[in-house]
Amino acid sequence: MNKIAFIGAGNMARAIIIGLVNSGITPQDIIVANPSEAKRLNLATEFGVLQTDDNIKASEFADVIVLCVKPHFITDVCFQISQAIDITGKLFISVAAGTTVEQIQSALSKGETTNLAPVVRVMPNTPSQLGLGMSGLFASKEVTVEQKASAEKITNAVGKSIWLDTEDKINNIIAVAGSAPAYYFLFMEAMEQQAKQYGFSEEESRMLVQQTALGAAQMVAHNSAPISELRANVTSKGGTTHAAIERFKADGIEEIVKNAMNAAIARAEEMAK
Repeated sequence: MNKIAFIGAGNMARAIIIGLVNSGITPQDIIVANPSEAKRLNLATEFGVLQTDDNIKASEFADVIVLCVKPHFITDVCFQISQAIDITGKLFISVAAGTTVEQIQSALSKGETTNLAPVVRVMPNTPSQLGLGMSGLFASKEVTVEQKASAEKITNAVGKSIWLDTEDKINNIIAVAGSAPAYYFLFMEAMEQQAKQYGFSEEESRMLVQQTALGAAQMVAHNSAPISELRANVTSKGGTTHAAIERFKADGIEEIVKNAMNAAIARAEEMAK
């Protein structure tokens, strides 16, 4: 594995670093740059990675530079790096929603339109910290076969990944996987609150909801049948589950889910502008 720099030490950087270290990547081949000393030292102490407050130092160290800063900072960070060091041969991986390959390359190119930097956009999700992430990747045409393999090795170290043939599908990945853990948390939160209303304790409510969610996910993972079939298998007509499912449908759950996912895509498109 190449040496890897993380510019930014937020939740996503932490999730990927945990996955990489747990998968066997040497911690001393990873460096984290962040202005917050507390965040840097926490990662260095917990996982043995290198740390610095200097984006340039981190970028010089690495072959692969993972941009984990907030979208509105990313072009400034890229410009800073390209002005200070020779970035030839370095692969840039961005996990920022709404920031396009063209915007990143423009910030890295010093105004040139040739010899553009190789950029891979990745949309991961936070279960990456458990090795259960789901990522979508899109590569600019400058990315080599070897660099694609490096990017895929990083994402596969923290879960599963798919390559996208067009960049606009990154926004679809955001809606389907990147933002989606929060959808499930929201549903689980609502179930937990209702369980408490039924008189279960806080601990009992948490256990009931999380174990049921875990079991349902594992049933999907270990069964090749369509999800609709798995749902139908536990929905006897006229039974309790059928009553609940019919209520969900009557209240428009399909429309709610569609509208929420489309809202995530629309926001990603707005951010790119």
